[in-house]
Amino acid sequence: MNKNTTLHRRGVLQIAAIFGAMSALSPVKLALAQSARARTPDQILGPFYPVAKTPDPAGDLTHLPGRAGRAEGQVLNVTGRVLNIKGEPVRGAKLEVWQANANGRYTHPADTNPAPLDANFEGFAVLKSDDAEGRYKFKTIKPGSYPVGPGIVRPPHIHFRLSGHDDELVSQLYFDGEPLNERDQFLQSVPPDRRVLLIAKLLPPPAELEPDSRLVIFDIVTLKG
Repeated sequence: MNKNTTLHRRGVLQIAAIFGAMSALSPVKLALAQSARARTPDQILGPFYPVAKTPDPAGDLTHLPGRAGRAEGQVLNVTGRVLNIKGEPVRGAKLEVWQANANGRYTHPADTNPAPLDANFEGFAVLKSDDAEGRYKFKTIKPGSYPVGPGIVRPPHIHFRLSGHDDELVSQLYFDGEPLNERDQFLQSVPPDRRVLLIAKLLPPPAELEPDSRLVIFDIVTLKG
């Protein structure tokens, strides 16, 4: 599959993912009307998988229960569909999502990064794809980059762990235009024609979302579902 074909197919899934969140006449929605069925590339689970944390069940990582404050950073509304390689929706798939805060720090005991924690952010949610189109969505903040060794800094990314009915998939979402993407060993380990499947743009929000937030469309494609 060449790069142009991959990009074309990626676009069709993007329009399907945004359909429920945007008005019928949205120019962003109309511009993204194309489909993709290449399997989402694997990425590492990483050392900060939140084994001992209680996940957010509501899909809003910007607020913690019982706290009035909001998490620091750029608000993102992440949405997409879970599909199999035939393009069929995977309904009721479990999605675990975790990430660093805006400073690049995980709320995990193994994270020795000296960057500050955010009292209003824990960065862990468990979601289900819906029964209509296999769609998911959550609200979070854009994670920061963080060091992992001498001279090595990971770009901003969000971890995903999909547990479908037949398959499991561990991957990561990266952001378009980040200079650190070009030097990240995990992202660069993916062949160039498939690397685009892990990178999403920060899009302007539709009218029904916060005006200073950004929309992120990320479809997840597994083998059978």
